[in-house]
Amino acid sequence: MITLYGAAASPFVRKTMIALTLKNLAYEHIQTMPFSDDPELKKVSPLGKIPALQDGDLAIADSKVICRYLENAYPEVPLYPADPAQRARAEWLEEYAGSVLSESAGGIFFNRVMRPMFLNQEADEETVNDLINNKMPPILDYLESELPADGFLFGEFGVADIALTSPFVNAGYAGYIIDADRWPKAAAFVQRIKENSAVTPLLAAEAKALGF
Repeated sequence: MITLYGAAASPFVRKTMIALTLKNLAYEHIQTMPFSDDPELKKVSPLGKIPALQDGDLAIADSKVICRYLENAYPEVPLYPADPAQRARAEWLEEYAGSVLSESAGGIFFNRVMRPMFLNQEADEETVNDLINNKMPPILDYLESELPADGFLFGEFGVADIALTSPFVNAGYAGYIIDADRWPKAAAFVQRIKENSAVTPLLAAEAKALGF
């Protein structure tokens, strides 16, 4: 049995959960916060990062590492393109989602959700406004040039699609919605992924747990 450690509301944990679901892999999910003192997490993730995954004797952390391991170990349902050039592009978009996009979208979520809900602090709306008005537009301009008008990025639903959508789920909890008039492809793409049958049940359970 595969064991996955991490808080479901993390965009990186969510990405891994959807990948496991798409690959039809049974797993046990243990809810744990990053960098906690949880001794079980430390055994699997010495740096305290989430997600962390245990598969038999293998213990690994970091969503990119985990998703690429799953792709190689369980190739029956591919989540990355087979073509080397397309695979490289998919991995780049996954990296972009996990760095620049997650930093900005995650900042909106952190300030409007995490601070009041878990840290007993007021949201820093000045920072949120800077993220929404200055940081997110160039990101969305880039994505608008890369995303398909319909369907998925590489034909079949894959990790790149999940990775690019997951940060917007978090930002959505904080009231951020992509302007569909300005970025129609991005808005439609995110909605399409959220409505996928492998994604919807996970999002419903997650929103209920968070009280949304």
